[in-house]
Amino acid sequence: MENNNNPTATNGNNGDVLHELIHVDGLYESWFLDYASYVILERAVPALFDGLKPVQRRILHSMKEMDDGRFHKVANIIGQTMQFHPHGDAAIGDALVNMGQKELLIEPQGNWGDTRTGDRAAAARYIEARLSKFALEVIFNPQTTEWQLSYDGRKKEPVLLPVKFPLVLAQGAEGIAVGLATKIMPHNFIELIDASIEILKGNDTRILPDFPSGGLADFTNYNHGQRGGKIRVRAKIESTDKRLLIIRDIPYGTTTTGLMDSIVKANDNGKIKIKKVVDNTAQDVEIQIELPSGVSPDVTIDALYAFTDCEISISPNCCVIVDEKPCFISVDEMLRTSTAQTVQLLKKELEIRLTELAEKWHFSSLEKIFIENRIYRDIEECETWEAVLEAIDRGLDPFKKLLKREVTTDDILRLTEIRIKRISKFNSFKADELIGALESEMKEVRHNLKYLTEFAINYFENLKEKYGKGRERRTEIRTFDTIAVQQVAVANQKLYVNRTDGFIGYSLKKDELISECSEIDDVIVFMQNGTFKVVKIAPKVFIGKDIIYAAVWKKGDERMVYNMIYRNLESGKSFIKRFAVKSITRDREYNLAGSAKGAKILYFTANPNGETEIVTVTLNSRCRARNKVFDVDFAEIAIKGRLSQGNTVTKYPVTKISQKSAGDSTFGDLDIWYDPTIGRLNTDERGDFLGHFGSNDLILALYKDGSYQLSSAELTNRYEQDDIEIIMKFDPKTVITAVHYDGAKKYHFVKRFRIETLTTGKRFSYISDHRSSELLHVSVEERPHIVLDYEKGRQKERLQELVNLSEIIDVKGWRSLGNRLTMYAFVSLKPIEIHESIEKDEPKSEGKSPDNEQISLL
Repeated sequence: MENNNNPTATNGNNGDVLHELIHVDGLYESWFLDYASYVILERAVPALFDGLKPVQRRILHSMKEMDDGRFHKVANIIGQTMQFHPHGDAAIGDALVNMGQKELLIEPQGNWGDTRTGDRAAAARYIEARLSKFALEVIFNPQTTEWQLSYDGRKKEPVLLPVKFPLVLAQGAEGIAVGLATKIMPHNFIELIDASIEILKGNDTRILPDFPSGGLADFTNYNHGQRGGKIRVRAKIESTDKRLLIIRDIPYGTTTTGLMDSIVKANDNGKIKIKKVVDNTAQDVEIQIELPSGVSPDVTIDALYAFTDCEISISPNCCVIVDEKPCFISVDEMLRTSTAQTVQLLKKELEIRLTELAEKWHFSSLEKIFIENRIYRDIEECETWEAVLEAIDRGLDPFKKLLKREVTTDDILRLTEIRIKRISKFNSFKADELIGALESEMKEVRHNLKYLTEFAINYFENLKEKYGKGRERRTEIRTFDTIAVQQVAVANQKLYVNRTDGFIGYSLKKDELISECSEIDDVIVFMQNGTFKVVKIAPKVFIGKDIIYAAVWKKGDERMVYNMIYRNLESGKSFIKRFAVKSITRDREYNLAGSAKGAKILYFTANPNGETEIVTVTLNSRCRARNKVFDVDFAEIAIKGRLSQGNTVTKYPVTKISQKSAGDSTFGDLDIWYDPTIGRLNTDERGDFLGHFGSNDLILALYKDGSYQLSSAELTNRYEQDDIEIIMKFDPKTVITAVHYDGAKKYHFVKRFRIETLTTGKRFSYISDHRSSELLHVSVEERPHIVLDYEKGRQKERLQELVNLSEIIDVKGWRSLGNRLTMYAFVSLKPIEIHESIEKDEPKSEGKSPDNEQISLL
């Protein structure tokens, strides 16, 4: 074929047109659009109406045709589906296994693999399946289904299935087409039903994904499932002791094998430090991670989230087919559309049922009239078929006004088909009962049509009651903190410096050791000429000659303050300054002196907590200054920006500067808050203020299980917020008051004690380890009060009493059992606050004197 500007090619002699030339680019344009449309509509993206891709819809239709209540070989189901699906058996088999593993529409039997471990299902000839009861109730109804011919014209298949449930949101969907993709997260079965009910009631709803693998998830940036959203999913990691971590749930989309590989890879790369990882997954996920001695479990958990697949990000992208076009909508809009569609399908089913009942009533009434009035005798003398039909019609004329519609020829034909045996055994009483039952059901259907919304709500509530058991939420909704990668990375290298030649790095092992570091750290380096630079750690990096200070640099560290005295080479004066380096551009050189001719640093120190100091300055003996030796106090110098000039020390030449004494921290103690939403400490004023913390101060955590734990005030500490009862700054004088039930003694006790064990990181239980023992109340107030509810005597008289717990027992050891709370049958207790500033007369309780205190129920 020639490619020229001539639109046609001809046979030169007679001029006949042989064929029309079509340019290649035109062919590709047409073919590409056809192919793209086919992939989008027929393979990758589910329809909003029924939430199914074509292959899934054909599988379910085939299983419905095969359904006899028993299991069928998956190989047979695949073969049956191939009558409708113009693709290979592998695509059908994979889609069938995927649906079966979700255990919503298909009930599997045999080895169907495991999505948690990544194990594949057995061959199709070895496994079986059948439709679930939920699928049979919710998905199929031939009367409301629109049908079309299959690809070869031999069979009929549904265009869309009449699904009365938000199926695409319950199952989730993922597909890659040409030019677009879809990724819809699975949502909780019960929550979808509850949300649909709320929509029908006219309320706003917000649904969040629920992953079958469980785990923890942060949906802060979910964006209703639309493009641009982001979900952070984490494994659930438990710290059983200082040497062992256990992963109970894995993130959605990962497998135990892949997760372990990522942990081993992070360990090999020096990002984390572990001793051994073992997969004990059976019915439940359990991956054990053994830690070497000296490694913090909390820091390791953060490192696992930062460097392994223990935390992944998922980007949802809700795209569905609406009116044969791909459409990007939110999950909330999808749910509203699905709910409205369910209402319309229920309405259509009720209307069809009402029509069926009306037809049954009409013929039952017609049959009764025909037999009771012996109209069949009128046809005895008729010689032709037309005469028979006319005779029956004349016989029905007196009774037609009792019917709800006209009598048609088809009705008369049905009357002629009644057998003599039925006429002879006709029971008028039973006929009246049947007609009455039909009228009653028709009345109920009309009522449901009139109050369609209430009927739809009852429908959803019935689904929840029948199929909701065991489908509770598995994924815990959390708000995650942002993990500073540099803080949790294992220090797997050592930083060296060659001050003379100007090199730093972790391969200079013959030079001066600075500190330990990790391979992702940044290093800050100050030079004698008054410049500094921040560079990425590397085996060997040239910075510049005459290095005076090098260390690992932490971005945003406001407490690291540098004290410096330098001489400006342009003016000859010496200046003093204090500054912090909180943010920089990496590999850029900064001039601290601001002089074009440069500077020379005379004195320099780095102070991690903003410490001050007093230095002695010695001037040149030949200078004209009166006082040639004097002290300078850095405490009198304000902390300013790194590019500030500073304050003048002297205009004369300086011979020597030496430290006279070290001062206190400029910042004092560190203010720490506890954020209960994420279970972490912070200095950003988020959550509850715990206090001012010095270097030796500890944090006390009292747990709901009757244990306590002391820990250092490190910001990397992790607390299970759902288990914390009280968290506070530890004071050895604090008295803890606890009310607990002892499972062995079977009584309720009160105990008061102080913390005696100063070991950090270990939990100590102050109630018995009996499985029935339980902590009911714990307080650190000086005079804690409760309202005690109990039953007295054989009559079980219900009484209440105000109890000052500090009067029941003195402070004893933390292992003591305590004194009994009451001699009567305990019912409940309620903690209260007492305000001693206001006097109030309280009624006297048995054996107690009233307190002059104001009572406020919590």
